[in-house]
Amino acid sequence: MFSKDALLTQAEALGFDALGVADARAPWPNGARLAEFLDEGRHGDMEWLAQDTRAHPTAMWPQAKSAILVGQSYAPADDSLALLNEKQSGLVSAYAARRDYHDVIKGKLKQLAQWLARESGADVKVFVDTAPLMEKPLAERAGLGWQGKHTNLVSRQHGSWLFLGAILSAAEIEADIAHEDHCGSCRACLDICPTNAFPAPYQLDARKCLAYLTIEAKTQIPRDYRAALGNRVFGCDDCLAVCPWNKFAADAREQRMAMRGSLRLAPLSELAALSDAAFRERFAGTPVKRTGRDRFVRNVLCAIGNSGDVRLAPSAEALLGDSLPLVRGMAVWALARLLDEAAFQRLKSHWAPREQDASVAEEWDT
Repeated sequence: MFSKDALLTQAEALGFDALGVADARAPWPNGARLAEFLDEGRHGDMEWLAQDTRAHPTAMWPQAKSAILVGQSYAPADDSLALLNEKQSGLVSAYAARRDYHDVIKGKLKQLAQWLARESGADVKVFVDTAPLMEKPLAERAGLGWQGKHTNLVSRQHGSWLFLGAILSAAEIEADIAHEDHCGSCRACLDICPTNAFPAPYQLDARKCLAYLTIEAKTQIPRDYRAALGNRVFGCDDCLAVCPWNKFAADAREQRMAMRGSLRLAPLSELAALSDAAFRERFAGTPVKRTGRDRFVRNVLCAIGNSGDVRLAPSAEALLGDSLPLVRGMAVWALARLLDEAAFQRLKSHWAPREQDASVAEEWDT
């Protein structure tokens, strides 16, 4: 059996904050839970969640014997809950205020996997949230933490702020003891959710989640959830930020703190004016880039509508002629929130008669 101590030493040298090992072959109930989640349609349009190989690690790779899970802290320097009050600035999720974690983790994870393959003589495969592998249940089984009531991993040492990566290995490695649930009677993460996206503890309806709606959803943000979005322009950290286990998180190293960007992105007026080229240049190498300019500006316009600041109305008005209905429609909604009736009607008389898209016309009428 391969030495786990040597694996831990190598992972620490590469800068990982946590490592655990799980038996990749053991049965688990997570496949059935995923099927229930999908049957109820709670995944929205994230059809990739329905891949059969997600049901069990060996469905992904039958030769897998051990699953090595690593974690790296991304605890933010900023207080995201406090920044919700800065309504003229865009707020991003903590994981997005830096270089894309897929790139950061995968590079180091490949180094660890190559070392493991060389030392053990067994084949390996590397996963960083881009393949149908359920990292969070595996991380719980590997002893890194437990899936909290907000469905994300919670760690005694790092709270709710851990990036995860996984290596499947054909080598036999001593497994860690699965972590116990320590949420107890706490329901802070459930109660703070601005859209009531948790139908029950340990269950998430992504269709109501602001992270899903601002990042994954390709359609217009439903009217029922727009006001709840506040000044968030990419993601939502409320359920993570309020977790009481965060106060026990290990102190971040000074160097890592210096590498973290601010969750306060920029003034909304500046973000609304981004062209496609400017958007790509500004967010190159970050998770924000994958939403594309159009969905991002949709989110910015929603935040402008929530700002209560009429000085931001010109930023929304400038986008009434945008080529994308997604953008035009949210610009209309934002202006309806900011302008008085007379000013709004003047804009409507000019723009509504020439609108060809039914969804945008509906925004004008509503």
